Amino acid sequence: MGDHVAGLLQIAALVLLLALVHVPLGDHMARVYTSTTHLRAERALYRLSGVDPRAEQSPKAYALSVVGFSLVGVVVLMAILMGQAHLPLSRELDGMGWAMAFNTAASFVANTNWQSYGGESTLGFAAQMGGLAVQNFLSAAVGMAVAVALVRGFVRVRTGTLGNFWVDLTRGTVRILLPIALLGAVLLMAGGVVQTFSDTPMTTLAGHGQVLTGGPVASQEAIKELGTNGGGFFNANSAHPFENPSGHTNLLQVLLMLLIPVSLTRTLGTMLGNRRQGLAVLGAMGVLMAVSLAVMTAGEAGARSQAAQAAGAAMEGKETRFGEWASALFGMVSTGTSTGAVNAAHDSFTPVGGGGSLVNMMLGEISPGGVGSGIYGILVMAVVAVFVAGLMVGRTPELLGKKIGARQMTYVALYTLTTPVLVLVGTGAAIARDATPEAMGNPGGHGFSEVLYAYTSAANNNGSAFGGITVTSDFFQITLALAMLLGRLVPIVLVLLLAGSLAEQGKVPATAGTLPTHRPIFVGLLVGVIVILTGLTYFPALSLGPIAEALA
Repeated sequence: MGDHVAGLLQIAALVLLLALVHVPLGDHMARVYTSTTHLRAERALYRLSGVDPRAEQSPKAYALSVVGFSLVGVVVLMAILMGQAHLPLSRELDGMGWAMAFNTAASFVANTNWQSYGGESTLGFAAQMGGLAVQNFLSAAVGMAVAVALVRGFVRVRTGTLGNFWVDLTRGTVRILLPIALLGAVLLMAGGVVQTFSDTPMTTLAGHGQVLTGGPVASQEAIKELGTNGGGFFNANSAHPFENPSGHTNLLQVLLMLLIPVSLTRTLGTMLGNRRQGLAVLGAMGVLMAVSLAVMTAGEAGARSQAAQAAGAAMEGKETRFGEWASALFGMVSTGTSTGAVNAAHDSFTPVGGGGSLVNMMLGEISPGGVGSGIYGILVMAVVAVFVAGLMVGRTPELLGKKIGARQMTYVALYTLTTPVLVLVGTGAAIARDATPEAMGNPGGHGFSEVLYAYTSAANNNGSAFGGITVTSDFFQITLALAMLLGRLVPIVLVLLLAGSLAEQGKVPATAGTLPTHRPIFVGLLVGVIVILTGLTYFPALSLGPIAEALA
């Protein structure tokens, strides 16, 4: 079977599997967040933490809970990482320094999973399981909670509350993430992914001693992909055969990355009481994904660069067990979902493939975006789209029965500016430093792309990297950590304030002048607004990096 046929069959199988789970999983998640009953385990957790599950929170209280919970998570995880030498199963490894621990803690709490260290050579099993894996669950549950709070803002009428963050966090973890991650871990183990609690000494064919690093890989791998986290147990991430041994496990990992973001569009439609709205959002996401996949696959499988033509294929930095098509698919899904996991070296992608990864993140991680963050991100873009449409016809914009006024647009404008400011200011500050050229793995346009990619990945909570750049200096550790935290928490606060302003309103009845937001014309408008906004924001920076490299 040729590479093209195998690649197309893999994409078709992925689409079929997503179609099969979209309705049942999406409806299940809607029931989880609208149910009035609590499981016994959940009630026990509420009693232990002193939470009243019947109490509702205002937008500010909800936001303070999210921010406070996240910052406490940073402190706790830093303590685990810096003190891991005193933990069991530490593999006799020392704790991290404070700068790397801060960077790593901010990364995993922000659902970014940027890693400036090699997992197998830096962390013991206790830190991996009790620190990183725990945050993989909790950060994903936070994203889903915020998305559901925004949907409630559209659904609720003349109320000052958005639900209870602690209830939403608990339900997302217990009823959605844990069961699916458990099933995913079992399937990954069946496919050959490692799950042990020890390293394995062995003798090589040359007679030398060697230690093969083991560990609880499958259990962390499942939630790493399902929660769109992306941090690898091993430095090579999903390119490592212990994490991703075959084409079957590769397809399963891609499916896990897309599972919740895609199914949340069904949840959106179900909670709104109009499933066509969910399909419209899915359609916009699907268009962006399809174009990105086509461009990145053409760039990687087309052998258009001089090096690829000389070698016969663009296989530098790719695993032969996956090839170009599966590497492009994984890279597109990883950067489109804010996961950041890699099964190939993105730094070795062609200018078109690497530029496609950059653009996926610059779109705002909405194609289809991270767990929860994809839904609230594209709903914010939908507000921008109806605002533009309103300007064109001279009518007050409306979205899902709620008027979009000056207050709502203030929150939306600040949301759309936050990430670009972090990306461009961070990149500019890094490039201005005399020491940065030494940290770059390559000169010229590709070296600039490495720095731009780093801050784009951090601020958009993706976590993948052009691996040629060295980011272990205190400057990069601290600035990237701040970009991750601010890129996560500031948009979340703005989304919750937007949700609160919508929940306070009454419903506006649809009239002949109301723009239908469930039809293809709005999907086209939404996609156009996203692309134009991204282009106007980032085109100059892209021109200095991947575009210049491609033209050269």
